Amino acid sequence: MNALSKGEKTRADIVECARQLFYEHGYDGTSFSAIVEASGLVRGNIYHYFKTKDDILQAVIELHLADYRALLAQWEKADDDPKMRLLAFVEMITGRKTELVKYGCPIGTLNSELAKDRRDLQQASRALFDLFRDWLAARFCELGKNEEADALALHLLGRAQGIAMIAHVYRDAKLLRRETDQLRDWISQL
Repeated sequence: MNALSKGEKTRADIVECARQLFYEHGYDGTSFSAIVEASGLVRGNIYHYFKTKDDILQAVIELHLADYRALLAQWEKADDDPKMRLLAFVEMITGRKTELVKYGCPIGTLNSELAKDRRDLQQASRALFDLFRDWLAARFCELGKNEEADALALHLLGRAQGIAMIAHVYRDAKLLRRETDQLRDWISQL
C-alpha cells in the first residue's frame, strides 16, 4: 500500500478528528473551531482542505462508508455461511459496547440529529444505513428469504439501532448484552 502524502495525511487527520468530535458531541455540538483545535492545525490550513463544516461532514460520511465497506468485505471473506455473517453484524454491536453505551451508535445518532433540521445532510448520511440494509438483505436472500429479505434487514437494523439507543439512554452494558443475545437466538432460528 502506498504511503499517504503529507497533504493526504493532513486531510485524513482532520477528517478523523471531526469524526470523533461529531460522534462524541454531535454535529451541531461540534464547531469548526473545535475541529481546528483538535486537529492542531491553524484555521487557514483546514480551509485549504475544507471550506465548511458541511464539507468536513461529507468527508466523515465517506470515511465511514469506506470503513464499513471494508468491514463487510472482511465478514464476507471470513465465512460463507449467511447466518455467521449476520452474527458478525450482531458482534459488531457487542464489540463496541463501551462506545455505544457512552455515545450511542455513530451512524444512528448522526442520522437522527441531521434528520431534525438538516435533511439535506441527512440524505448523505443515510447512505450508511443503506449500505448495511442492502448487505443484510443480501444475507437474508442467501438464506432463501427472498420475499421478506428487505423487511428482515430493516428489522435487524432497526433492532440493532434500538438496542444501541436504549443501552445509551440507560448507560447499561448488561442490557446491550441481553438484547444482542436475543438477536443471536433469533438469527440461529432462521
